[in-house]
Amino acid sequence: MFDYEHLNKAFRLLLNGAKLIGIHKAKFYRRKDGLAMGPGAFLSALEFSSGTKAEIVGKPSKEFFLSSISEFDVLPEECVMIGDDANDDIQGAFNAGFQGILVKTGKYRENSEQLLSKKLLLLADNFTQAVDYLLLNN
Repeated sequence: MFDYEHLNKAFRLLLNGAKLIGIHKAKFYRRKDGLAMGPGAFLSALEFSSGTKAEIVGKPSKEFFLSSISEFDVLPEECVMIGDDANDDIQGAFNAGFQGILVKTGKYRENSEQLLSKKLLLLADNFTQAVDYLLLNN
């Protein structure tokens, strides 16, 4: 169960030296009934209140993206992230030196690509279009 009391318990544990580790810091995610707040808001609240910095082990951390290619003989700029979240998928990939294709499915929000720090390879209607683009432009 997730409620204020559980969040406050986590806050107190952090004050007593516990580490704050988050799988990702997404602002939102898609459920069957629509968009819902992601863990990012709760991690940020705990960071702010406790003065603790969360260790993010998933997107959008640079380390997450770099770990995905660590076993291959490729440079980050040779890699492309295809995702539906401009911040967590694409900007996270950009921060690691990857290229990005944003797809207008799932979590995509209209005009979210305008907030990106670099130019997309493609703003695709769907995953198939993104893959076709890569195959044709290899």
